[in-house]
Amino acid sequence: MEAKVASYTAKYVKIPSGYMGQIVEWPEVVTEGADLEECRAMLADALREMIEAYRQTGREIPSGVSLYEHIFVDERHVRQTA
Repeated sequence: MEAKVASYTAKYVKIPSGYMGQIVEWPEVVTEGADLEECRAMLADALREMIEAYRQTGREIPSGVSLYEHIFVDERHVRQTA
């Protein structure tokens, strides 16, 4: 049987303790790691665990199909915060 592959978008943010990773299409899937590589591995594991938990409870798994694009804004319109 041929395996199907789903694709999700990971977002990483630098935090004081390392990195925080989150699945954009599934915001509940979030984790932290001491460095980017550890965060990636932990996020992949968290995603697999969440998929399994959803399957076991009969909940619908969010789709990994999204469209993302850059929106450019003139810097003069971006407020600086203190």
